[in-house]
Amino acid sequence: MAGLLERLGRFCARHRLAVLGVWALALVGLILAASSLGTRTSDDLSLPGTGSQDAADIFASQFPEQQNASGPVVFEAREGAGPITSKAHRDAIAATLKRIGEEPHVASVSDPFSTPGAVSGDRRIAYATVTLDLEPPALTRDLAEDLVRTAHEDDSMRVAVGGVIGDQASAPDTEGSEVIGLAAAVIILLLTFGTVVAMGLPILTALLGLAAGLALVTVLGHVIAVPTIGPTLATMIGLGVGIDYALFLITRHRAHLAEGMGVEEAIGRTVGTSGSAVVFAGGTVIIALLSLALARIPIVAALGYTSAIVVAVAVLAAITLLPAVLGLLGRRVNALRVPLPHRRGAHSGHGDGRSHGWARWAETVARRPWPWLVAGLALLLVLAAPTLGLRLGEADDGTAPKGSDQRIAYDLLARGFGEGTNGPLIVAVRLDSANAATSQQALDKLATELGKAPGVAAASPPIPSKSGTAALITVTPTTAPGDHATENLVSRLRDSVIPQATAGTGLHAYVGGETAGYVDLADEISDRLPQVILTVIALSFLLLMLAFRSLVLPLKAAAMNLLSIGAAYGVVTAVFQEGWGASLIGLEETIPIVSFVPLMMFAILFGLSMDYEVFLLSQVQEHWRAEGDARRAVVEGLASTGRVITAAACIMVCVFGSFVLNDNATIKQFGLGMAVAVAVDATVVRCLLVPSVMVLLGRASWWLPPWLDRHLPHLDVEGRAAPSTAAGD
Repeated sequence: MAGLLERLGRFCARHRLAVLGVWALALVGLILAASSLGTRTSDDLSLPGTGSQDAADIFASQFPEQQNASGPVVFEAREGAGPITSKAHRDAIAATLKRIGEEPHVASVSDPFSTPGAVSGDRRIAYATVTLDLEPPALTRDLAEDLVRTAHEDDSMRVAVGGVIGDQASAPDTEGSEVIGLAAAVIILLLTFGTVVAMGLPILTALLGLAAGLALVTVLGHVIAVPTIGPTLATMIGLGVGIDYALFLITRHRAHLAEGMGVEEAIGRTVGTSGSAVVFAGGTVIIALLSLALARIPIVAALGYTSAIVVAVAVLAAITLLPAVLGLLGRRVNALRVPLPHRRGAHSGHGDGRSHGWARWAETVARRPWPWLVAGLALLLVLAAPTLGLRLGEADDGTAPKGSDQRIAYDLLARGFGEGTNGPLIVAVRLDSANAATSQQALDKLATELGKAPGVAAASPPIPSKSGTAALITVTPTTAPGDHATENLVSRLRDSVIPQATAGTGLHAYVGGETAGYVDLADEISDRLPQVILTVIALSFLLLMLAFRSLVLPLKAAAMNLLSIGAAYGVVTAVFQEGWGASLIGLEETIPIVSFVPLMMFAILFGLSMDYEVFLLSQVQEHWRAEGDARRAVVEGLASTGRVITAAACIMVCVFGSFVLNDNATIKQFGLGMAVAVAVDATVVRCLLVPSVMVLLGRASWWLPPWLDRHLPHLDVEGRAAPSTAAGD
């Protein structure tokens, strides 16, 4: 692979204008396609084999109209303006609903004053239900925003749109986070490279690759259900890896130029060596993300696909777009030096390629490995301790940003009609059509028993299907959708209330709806998380064994990565679930850990941590092969990679950490967890645990049974076997 990549690098440098032209055409085409199609996201909660899925199947077959997107439009009379039932308010609401009804794809709009229970007891709040002729996956953000805009045209009342319409219109934005993350990256790159041109290259290629990747994700949203947070999560990952991959390549390229190589040769060597490591590292991240499909949970698999696409484009940009830009710049890559503190060494194109500060640190750890190992392990275990109390759940619209339509609608409905109104449970019932009268009596009894169950505010009369073979009962809890008590209510209805009420009746009832779907999602993820973890570890173990010809190093890497991810889980649990320092990141109350966050974090972070593992171990392996001194190899490897890995990790931490400022609570969890994990991995793990463990193991680090060594294929991560020239090119 290294030889192929070297030839690719030379080709891109030599035919730079053509390569840049292809990238420009592809990027413009993708952006135009994405713009014309529009952004479409949907949280697919289909979970085969669960109660919520059984209920959804009944909806689909017997109540197809229930599948369409809908949302409440909530009205509140302003202070001193009289009750919402006054003639002035009635006329204003009627005019607003008439305008909404004239919008494209609006199938129906209910009248709050003729719908039982749609006006609050204090006559301050009322709501109407807007139903579209589209299913939720077909609802674009532009259409949702148009509906919200129309609802707000009358300012005589307080108006908010909730449900799937409000959620789509309030999908998380990333611009503020991107700017902060990029600003931090600019500072770090300036300190690392010392020149404006070199600093700008990782930013440029990362942004162009990210734009192409997000455009692909937007187009993909019209083929599969891309989750609401999918584009934001992909932005977070794509920006981080895009800058990091370019940083590694530019560092190697400048070192080759400093050695006296020609521009084309330096680019070819860089893509053949560091480019090979980037492909390997990026491939590890992609494999980890795609392995999420093994969980057989559509929303999790879709998050994996969208993130993997952006990482794949980032790798492609690093090994094709960046070489073309480097070829265009020639030796001007070192132009526009800035008067900043900048240590001489490989990064500036001078010196022996070693960071002497890192060399001194490596020697310190190598002299007394046991104390450093114990200290590092103790710190990680303390950080990971809160994970023991982690509870998976779902952040409802009550955690949405204050001022957003979805949050205002949630708060108004909770105040006027009770918190459970925001997350009703839908009990879908399949009837025994042999005896309609008996079935109706059994249905009425079921609705009565559901209404009397502890934790239930109300249960609606049964609504029969047109075929008479099914019915729906809406159950309103007394607690909020994300409350632990609501989760317990779902279990209680399924385990005791419904079985007792339907025993011997021939009815088959299933608890469904979005709230029950998220309860099932948390249960399914809890059951399948170990399988995904074992799969990712096994694949990473195999790749590292092939790359470094060792059984011990992959085991060590897996253990270290699990520790750093455990520390990230612990911090996220402590902040979001327990509320430690929550106000510092803009949270006013504790919220559960969103069910798919730990699973996604594991896949992403395990892949990213392998990046740094690969870059460090490849240098250690090079010194081990050259000198045969295990201790010296560790010291030299850390000395030669410490600075660039630290710079890369700082960029990743800043990019991830900036997303903590995002208003979306789920994005905050991802941002904080991933920033902590990368910070821990680049400091405690990479600077303390890895060198101390490898020094203690000595030659045993490179142990591989001879019989296995003979049968394993060779995989050279940094392409040291790559030809120094490309004859015939």
